[in-house]
Amino acid sequence: MTNFDFGHPEILDAVRRALAEDIGGGDLTTNSTVAAGRHATGRFHARQDMIVAGVELLPLIYAELGGVDFLGLHVTSGDRAADGDVLATVRGQARMLLTAERVALNFMQRLSGIATYTRRHVEAVAGTGCRILDTRKTTPGLRRLEKIATAAGGAVNHRLGLFDAVLIKNNHITAAGGVEQAIAAVRAAGLPPGVRIEIEVRTRGELDEALTFGAEHLLLDNLTPAEAAEWIRVINKRATVELSGGMRLEKLRDYALAGPDFISVGALTHSAVAVDINFRLHLEA
Repeated sequence: MTNFDFGHPEILDAVRRALAEDIGGGDLTTNSTVAAGRHATGRFHARQDMIVAGVELLPLIYAELGGVDFLGLHVTSGDRAADGDVLATVRGQARMLLTAERVALNFMQRLSGIATYTRRHVEAVAGTGCRILDTRKTTPGLRRLEKIATAAGGAVNHRLGLFDAVLIKNNHITAAGGVEQAIAAVRAAGLPPGVRIEIEVRTRGELDEALTFGAEHLLLDNLTPAEAAEWIRVINKRATVELSGGMRLEKLRDYALAGPDFISVGALTHSAVAVDINFRLHLEA
């Protein structure tokens, strides 16, 4: 995927669904309390240190609602922001700015939370040669946006879905009848050019079998750092190595020093906490 492609149709659809979910037939509170025709300026402020992601959704949100005279984005996804920094400024119809506020904040807080949490993982393995991968453990319907956020935090996007890469996991191995059979079946299926075969191995026997039959990318799951180091010595660069399973932040560097090419972390998306961003409106005279 293109890491920062905010123009993708799936993203526009997510924005439209979020607006429809929140606004429905109209903003009863705003339309009752704010006179039509009033103009205002609004600013999005960081309320903590963070890695920004999702600010580029603001033009999409405001384009759907109309009524904006000016929009300035002061940061882009991947930038670091400090407590108090202004992330974006918007001027337009006061009613519209208030109606759009929650959807804009929900996206920016969630995605920036993912980017910020991801950056902590990336910094934990800095200098080891290991890179952090994201996973498919994402919010249904928001995967493309959440993978933009992990990329903003410095992670490498793994497969976007089941359609763009092969990952033979334990249940596939069981269903196929073994490692050899699973690899052979995938090769016989006629993959598109450039698609690599990744396979999860759970035992030393499966590891040896996967190497014998030419697996190019090995997923080693639920090992200790010492076990991972031993297995990686056996592999001896004959395949790309990814570690997964129980990759907690406090132990991440120990795993990275075992020598893998990648560590995949589902928590980047399923356990990230939203950051604190607020929106302040100033009515014009």
